[in-house]
Amino acid sequence: MIEHKAESNWTAVEDFLTDVVVHPDPGLQRAVVSAAAAGMPSIEVAPNAGKLLKLLVQLSGSRNVLEIGTLAGFSTIWMAQGLPDDGRLVTCEYLQRHADVARANVDAAGVGHKVEIRVGAALETLPLLESESRGPFDFVFIDADKENDPHYLDWAIRLGRPGTTIVMDNVVWEGAVLEPELDNVNAPGILDALHIMGENPRVDATVIQTVGSKGWDGFALAVVR
Repeated sequence: MIEHKAESNWTAVEDFLTDVVVHPDPGLQRAVVSAAAAGMPSIEVAPNAGKLLKLLVQLSGSRNVLEIGTLAGFSTIWMAQGLPDDGRLVTCEYLQRHADVARANVDAAGVGHKVEIRVGAALETLPLLESESRGPFDFVFIDADKENDPHYLDWAIRLGRPGTTIVMDNVVWEGAVLEPELDNVNAPGILDALHIMGENPRVDATVIQTVGSKGWDGFALAVVR
């Protein structure tokens, strides 16, 4: 498994940008604190990345959002804040105890009326969303177990429409895309998903490399054709 290491100057710049530009509100700060109190890993997106998700939801005019990987609801809150008041966000969380924390956080942040949390393995939840005709989704954020990234990407395309925006987090993974042997668990899934993005005629994509408190990483941004 990869150990994500942040250099002090990366984190200092991120903290500066968060304080000067991003301005996470108390509801978002509560989500981070509650995750730590519940013993969850500190793997939520950085505040500047969360704000980017909010802005992308707004820029794309999204009203129906799908998130794969909830944790304590930090990214969920950011995206829900980018939705209109009658917008909807479905988020898939594997563990009930994480979902309970997330539910409390989205409610405390004032966006609970927009958010539905589905508990269980996402590869079981996603077919149910299809059978219930919950799509098409306008925006999909993928941030879950990396082994299943290719499957999540396939479902994002299936549950989307032409113009749907897809964001997949953690696609550089400390450079393991060049050296998959650094993480034989996660790197193969990330690599397969990147190849799909580059080869599937139904998506047009790019990847942005990042550094910060979460280490050396990046995210993919794609549009369904």
